[in-house]
Amino acid sequence: MVVDRAVCLTVPTITTVPGLTYVADYLPQIEQDELLSTVDSMQWRSDLKRRVQHYGYRYDYTKREVGQDSYLGPLPRWAKRLADRLYGDGLVAIEFNQLIVNEYLPGQGISAHVDCVPCFAGTVVSVSLGSQCVMVMSDKDAKVDLLLQPGSLLIMQGDARYRWRHGIPARKSDLYNGERISRGRRVSLTYREVLTEG
Repeated sequence: MVVDRAVCLTVPTITTVPGLTYVADYLPQIEQDELLSTVDSMQWRSDLKRRVQHYGYRYDYTKREVGQDSYLGPLPRWAKRLADRLYGDGLVAIEFNQLIVNEYLPGQGISAHVDCVPCFAGTVVSVSLGSQCVMVMSDKDAKVDLLLQPGSLLIMQGDARYRWRHGIPARKSDLYNGERISRGRRVSLTYREVLTEG
């Protein structure tokens, strides 16, 4: 799918979180299914409470860094193709060199955090596959619930990248706008630019 560049340039920013942009329906269902199938054909790491895959560079969760010895090689073709599309569609101004794939089963989440500031550049992009879920954005004065739909794209820059924390509460369902939404299996593709050269 090629996204019309004019449409991309008018995608509204979520104004309650400066620097946060949400693009619904970025990937059609057939491409979501193909990506999930490709991801599931790859090897998962199980050293966390959730399964992950690292491409480009390995992130060290214990040290919270990307070391000089963490380079794994270039992004695989399927991951590079999507990264190139994000750049080509005018949604980002950088060419990503790192991807982490996270699997979240119902009841699994991730603590609120800001992605490692000295490790990664100022744009972080996450593509959602599988189930929908609520991500919570928070700073010292506010909290915002975001419903991440399958095939959607979340872009964090500026304050959304550096000041606001983002996390997914560990629960099996979410209450969003008064509606209880059950979770299924969700897989996220999180693209970043590593600042440390391997």
